Amino acid sequence: MPVLRLLVTLALLALVTPFPVHAQNDTTVSADDIAVAPEDVATLLKIRSILSEIDGYDDISVEVRAGVVTLTGEVLEAEAASNLIDLIGRVDGVLTVQNHMSETTDIARRLNPAAERVASRMSQIVAMLPLLIVAAIAAGLVAVLGFVLAAMRGPWERMAPNPFIAEIYRQVIRLFFIVVGLVLALDILGATALLGTILGAAGIIGLAIGFAVRDTVENFIASVLLSIRHPFSPNDLIEIDGDLGKVIRLTSRATILLSLDGNHIRIPNATVFKSRIINYSRNRERRFSFDIGVEYDSDLAAVRQLIEATVQDLPFVLDDPAATAWIEDLGDAGVVLRVTGWIDQHSTSFVAARGSAIRHAKDAIEAAGVEIPDTTYRVRLDGAYGTGMMASVTQSTSDQMPRQPPNAPPAKPLPEAREEDVQPADEQALERMVDAERLEEEQTDLLERGSALE
Repeated sequence: MPVLRLLVTLALLALVTPFPVHAQNDTTVSADDIAVAPEDVATLLKIRSILSEIDGYDDISVEVRAGVVTLTGEVLEAEAASNLIDLIGRVDGVLTVQNHMSETTDIARRLNPAAERVASRMSQIVAMLPLLIVAAIAAGLVAVLGFVLAAMRGPWERMAPNPFIAEIYRQVIRLFFIVVGLVLALDILGATALLGTILGAAGIIGLAIGFAVRDTVENFIASVLLSIRHPFSPNDLIEIDGDLGKVIRLTSRATILLSLDGNHIRIPNATVFKSRIINYSRNRERRFSFDIGVEYDSDLAAVRQLIEATVQDLPFVLDDPAATAWIEDLGDAGVVLRVTGWIDQHSTSFVAARGSAIRHAKDAIEAAGVEIPDTTYRVRLDGAYGTGMMASVTQSTSDQMPRQPPNAPPAKPLPEAREEDVQPADEQALERMVDAERLEEEQTDLLERGSALE
């Protein structure tokens, strides 16, 4: 028993002997530690045991008084101090934590962790190098397979309405296989979660680019839809938003026309897609019309029949639909008749046919003794001499324009209409200009001759 008492006394003396407090590999307590409360000693020992298992807190000293933990010393960064405070705050018996720690300014201590991390990353890369090579080979093989499939012209050209859409199909196939190869590589590396981050970043970048080039994207989408719907073909005479001309080409951004004056008209595809398009070349049959006036006292029924027969007898006017004429309006100078006729615009010039019909209708009316009124201005003067002067002017005008009955024989023979006079020379010249420009300009054309129209 004396020996046992001696050993207990020596142990107590060892516990109450003062010594510096360090966090790692030091679980002893001082006399001051046990002077306050046994539970503070137990908390202190638990905290020191925790710190001994964590790197980076070798210079941290811990003091516990009535459940209040005070931390002093230096840490590498403020985040490490915050993490330590959170950790100690969850220990049983700790009421609060006082932070007296500061960041170290020792260059060697601050650089050592970074160097260790770099070395660790390099060793990990070297260890994973064979796996990286396997993942890269797998992704490359999948991408190559996609490019090989996209290079096949037959399947995509049969599926697409034109080469432009076929090329879009090829681009989609290439992109699809590239994404599949990337997913396969990340799956081999066990980093499939990274794919969501990559796709999210790509989506944000794509959205920003889309807003920046909104007009270009809109024109491109409109070009795709126009190439699918195909509302016109090369050399068609069309009118778009008031612009009239023959179609040269449809690019990925604009529709290019050649005006009847020989000028280039470039219209954005978005405008073309949203505008009203008039295609004058779609049908072979096309109707021309013109107005002609006669005097009020003319036999309107006989004049109308004369005009219809004259226009219908022209060799370039189609029998079906037949030429027609009707009273369109009662003007200031006379009665206005609207005359129409149909031609085959592929073999007959529209403007020449219309001009020839006007000429022959005028000659036939005048030969029948029907007057085509001329616009005159009547001046009325109020006063003593107003009535006499008006009568004089009216009588003079009547004397200058003698009238003949509608059924009177023609004063001279009418000129014969010839088909060669209405050959589409101008239209053929414009078509040659369009064909020459299509051959000279090396641009992607989304229009093909003979393609189906909407």
